[in-house]
Amino acid sequence: MTDPSTPVIVAARRTPIGSSGHALRDVGVERLAAPVLRSVSHDSGVEQPSQVVLGNCMGPGGNVARVATLAAGFDVTTPALTVDLQCGSGLAAITTACALIRSGTSQTVFAGGAESASTAPWRMWPPVDGAAPQRYSRAPFSPADLGDPEMGDAADHVARRWGISRERQDAYAVRSHSRAAAAQHDGRFDAELVTLEQLSRDERVRAHLSVGTLARLPAAFSPGGSVTAGNACGINDGAAAVAIVSEERRRADGIPGLACLDWETVGVDPNLPGVGPVPAIRHLLQRNDINLDDVGVIEINEAFAAQVLACCDELGLDDERVCVEGGALALGHPWGASGAVLAVRLFSQMVRSDGPRLGLAAIAVGGGQGVALLVERVG
Repeated sequence: MTDPSTPVIVAARRTPIGSSGHALRDVGVERLAAPVLRSVSHDSGVEQPSQVVLGNCMGPGGNVARVATLAAGFDVTTPALTVDLQCGSGLAAITTACALIRSGTSQTVFAGGAESASTAPWRMWPPVDGAAPQRYSRAPFSPADLGDPEMGDAADHVARRWGISRERQDAYAVRSHSRAAAAQHDGRFDAELVTLEQLSRDERVRAHLSVGTLARLPAAFSPGGSVTAGNACGINDGAAAVAIVSEERRRADGIPGLACLDWETVGVDPNLPGVGPVPAIRHLLQRNDINLDDVGVIEINEAFAAQVLACCDELGLDDERVCVEGGALALGHPWGASGAVLAVRLFSQMVRSDGPRLGLAAIAVGGGQGVALLVERVG
């Protein structure tokens, strides 16, 4: 029997994911998060959460979660925390919320992430010796002397290290789009989406993408590399959130949910950030005395086909089992929200569809980290 203090996801929603500079180009990060927070409030019946925790990477600074919480219409007494674990921020926000529930310090927490690459501010390094300020696109992931590669370069490094061919990457990317297009067509995303005025469906999905089309694309990051714009994720806008309560409350309310059994965050070589999910997943499996054959739904964020395939090879996991309704290669990767999108996808496939008992979500993080969450369908 699940412990009464176990955190349980009882509602999960996301926006459609937009391509940067397109349909959601004028929607600020708090305006992406607010309608999702309102939706999980409605779905869960929790009018006023004890706390809100949101992940964000590239927003305007300050406390994005607090601004979004107030924009969503929650009371000014509602505390809110913004988490920055780069691409892992959304999932880290959820595991933070789980810890709050398990400790008993919060009764209901809304958690997730939001990212608006379209409206992210430009940042500048201060002038040196009278020179003009220099714009930078991101903060350092790790100290330069340890290695601080751009993510595309790091994905090429992973592809070479694990022997992931260009052909295999392209085939995986096409499969992600094909699966997402089929799920979109069949309405399997509909119940999880919060329709926005500007966008009602995921913008990036390509139903008729072919390996032949992708084969014509040049290397995007490294000379002679195999990672291209076609087998890498896009730059995207979107938000996702879940409502988390204790198992005791879930049982009293008599509703189904996803019990968050365990979670893990690890560090790996900053030069090989894409394989961060591997030790995180291994630790969860070992600690809970299960193996991957026991897990019915597996969502690993598809930042790059090369990176997901390397994780699968290292884990001995059949890549056909990953993101069976398409992943970030097709849907998009709104950095601070992507980990939360994985949790929403688990909820749809396991709770909304009365699916398998166990599920797993994992995401790689720039700077060499990985986050993973193990869940069980209850109720």
